[in-house]
Amino acid sequence: MHKATSLNHHSFAYFTRWTAIGVVLFGATLNAQEAPCANPQYQHGWSYVLPLKYDEDFEHFDYTNPNAPKGGILRMPQLGTFDNYNFLPDKGRLLAGYESGGPGALIYDSLLTGAADESQSAYGRLAEGIAVEHDYRWVAFKIRDNAYWHDGEPLTVDDVVWTFEAFLEHGSVGLKTALRDLDRVFSFGDREVCFVTKDGAEINPATPFVYGGQGILPKHYWADKDLSKTVTDPPLGSGPYQLAEVDFGQLAVYERYDDYWGKDVPSMRGRYNFDKIQWDYFRDEQVITEAQKADVLDFREETVSKNWTVKYDFPEVEAGLFQKRLIYLKRSWGMWWPAFWNVRIERFQDRRVREALFLLYDFPWINRVILHGFYDYGNSYFYNSPMAWEGLPSGAELELLEPVRDLVPSRVFTEEFDQPDSDGYGTNRVAMKRALELFDEAGWVLKEGEMRHRETNERFKIDFVFVSPMLLRAKTPYMKRLNQVGIETSAVAPEISNWQHRMRARKFDGGGYIFIPGNMPGIDLRNRFSSIAADEPNSLNWAGVKNPAVDYLIDKVNEARTAEDLYAATRALDRVLLWEFYMVPGMGQPGYRAVYWDRFNSVDSGPLNRVPVIDAWWWDPKKEEELQTGLAALRSE
Repeated sequence: MHKATSLNHHSFAYFTRWTAIGVVLFGATLNAQEAPCANPQYQHGWSYVLPLKYDEDFEHFDYTNPNAPKGGILRMPQLGTFDNYNFLPDKGRLLAGYESGGPGALIYDSLLTGAADESQSAYGRLAEGIAVEHDYRWVAFKIRDNAYWHDGEPLTVDDVVWTFEAFLEHGSVGLKTALRDLDRVFSFGDREVCFVTKDGAEINPATPFVYGGQGILPKHYWADKDLSKTVTDPPLGSGPYQLAEVDFGQLAVYERYDDYWGKDVPSMRGRYNFDKIQWDYFRDEQVITEAQKADVLDFREETVSKNWTVKYDFPEVEAGLFQKRLIYLKRSWGMWWPAFWNVRIERFQDRRVREALFLLYDFPWINRVILHGFYDYGNSYFYNSPMAWEGLPSGAELELLEPVRDLVPSRVFTEEFDQPDSDGYGTNRVAMKRALELFDEAGWVLKEGEMRHRETNERFKIDFVFVSPMLLRAKTPYMKRLNQVGIETSAVAPEISNWQHRMRARKFDGGGYIFIPGNMPGIDLRNRFSSIAADEPNSLNWAGVKNPAVDYLIDKVNEARTAEDLYAATRALDRVLLWEFYMVPGMGQPGYRAVYWDRFNSVDSGPLNRVPVIDAWWWDPKKEEELQTGLAALRSE
C-alpha cells in the first residue's frame, strides 16, 4: 500500500459521481478502535495499489500549463434538460457544473482532487494533508487556512463537518449508502477533521476517496433552506466558477471567479482557464451535430460512429479549422452500450436463454454495416486495461475461483471468452442453430414462426428501452435477428429523463448499458452487480444480478492491497460475468472521438485517462485569429 497519491478521471471523477449507490464496505473486520485521529501523520496525497507520481514538492500536474492565458469561452452540449441545482436529493436533473465532484464540478471544492495522468490516487485540494489509519478505521484531513466562499466568508472545518452530517440526514440513497459505515465526523485542532468508521465495519480502502471526493457545502448559506429538496436558485459555492447566466432548463453560462482561493494550490494550478463555460441543452443528437457545424458549440465527443465516419467532410475540416481527433485514453473503456437483460423476469433467469440471445448477436456484421467498422470488439467488462481477463485463468485467479467452482459456469476454467464466429457477411447459421438448441433445452420452442414456452405456450417477448435513437438504430439488426427465431420485440428511445426513470423503476425487458469502470472499481462493482444492490431502487444494478459467486469476487476486488491481487480478482470476476451472459458485449472503443473548432491549446504530455478540456485546455488568441481568417477566406470563395 502506497501512502501518497491521486485518483484518476474515471477512478476519481467518475468514481465520485457514482460512489453513490450500493456501497458495502468490505474485507477483514476492524479490530477494536483506538483513539481516532490521534497524532495523524499527514501527507500530500493518498494512493491505492500503485505508487504516487508526484512528490510533495510538485508545483502542478504535467498536463497543465501554469502559465496558460485566461480568457475565451468553452461551449459544450448536454442532452435533455435540467431542473435542479442541488446534488443531494434523488430528484430532478442536476445542472451540469453543480456536481459534487470530478473535473466538471465548477461550483464546489472537494478535499482531494485527481490527476488525469494517474490511476488510483488523489492529491490535496481543500485539504493540505491527509492521514489514514492502516486499517481505515479513521481518516483525517488538515484543511487549508486560505479557502473561502464566493461571498467572502471563510471555508472552515465546521463546513466540512456540517456537510457530511447533512449528507447522512438529507442525502440521496447513493450518498447515504456510500457513507453507511461512517460513525461520526468531528473537528479537532484549528483546521483538522476526523472521519471515524463504525465499530465492526469491514475494511474499505476506498474510504479516503469517498470522503475526499465530495463537494463541500456552505453551512451558513443552507442554514435556512431545505437540503432534501430540489432548488431553482443557484446555491453559493467556493469553486473556480460562478453561475452567471441561465435560461432555465435550456442554457447555463458560468464565469471564472477571478478571486478563486485555490488557483495556486499545486493540484489546481494551470487549470480552469476559460473565462466562461457554457452548456447548451438539446433534445436531439442530430441537432447537436448541426449546431456545432454552425459554430454554436466548440467541443464535444462524437458518440455516433456513422456521424464520425460521414458527417465531417465539410470544408472547415479539410482546411484544418475544425479538428476531428481520435484520442487514445489510458484507461478502461469497459462495456460500451451492450445489450442487457432484466434477470428479475423469469424467462431471462435461465443462463441457456441468455447464451442463446448472445449467440444471435452478430457484432462483425453490425459493426461493418451499421457502425461503419469503427469499433473493436469489447469482450471484457474492463476492456483496454490490465484488469481485463487474459488467456486462461492464472494461478492467482484459480486460487480465487476454486471456492466457487460449483457456482460458476465450467467454461470459466477451460475456455477463453469470444464472440460467435462470423465473417460479417450474411447469416451466422451455426450460431443460430446452437441458439435454437439452447432455447429448446430451456423449454422454448419455435411454433409456426413464434417462440413459445413448451408448457405454458407463453410467447417470448422482449421490450427494449434505449437511451437514444442512435443506440436503437444500432440494435435494430439484432432485433430483426431475434424476430427471425420467433421472438417478438419492441423498442423505444424516450426522452432521456423518462429513459432514466424506466431504468430505475426496472420497467423494461432489455436495454443498453454503459459501464466504464475506474481503476479502483470496487464500490462501482458493488453498485452495479451485487445482490444487495439489485433491490436498491436507485442502484445501477439495472440487470438485477444476484449471484453469490459475483458477490464473493467483488469482495476479493475490494480486499486487494497490491496491483497483482487487484488484477487477479477483476480478471476472475470478468470471466464469471461474461460466461453468465448477463450482457451481450459489442462495441469496444478504440479511443475518444473529439470534435472541436481549432481555437484551443493544450499540453502534449502523453496518454491520459480522460480529455481534460474543461480543466486543462485554454483559449488561444492566436489560433482564434487564424480560425477567423480561415473562415472568412472560405466564405469569400
